[in-house]
Amino acid sequence: MSEFLTHTTGPRDRWDLLAETYYGDPLRYEPLLRANPAVGQPPILPEGITLWVPILDEPATGTAGLPPWRL
Repeated sequence: MSEFLTHTTGPRDRWDLLAETYYGDPLRYEPLLRANPAVGQPPILPEGITLWVPILDEPATGTAGLPPWRL
C-alpha cells in the first residue's frame, strides 16, 4: 500500500460504499479507515472532504480461491 488516489466526498458517502467503488467489496473498508484516521467512523461522511484512497496490491479477500475467470 504505497500509492494513493484522492476522493472528495459527496452527499451520503459512506466507508462501505467507497470500498465497493474502489475495491469491489463493501467489507474492505479497513484500508480506507487506516489511511484517513482523522475522519473517524461517522455513519455518513461529511460532504466535501478529501480522503486518501490506498491503491491495494493484494486481491480482495472475497476472491481468494476463485478461479481466474471468476475474479
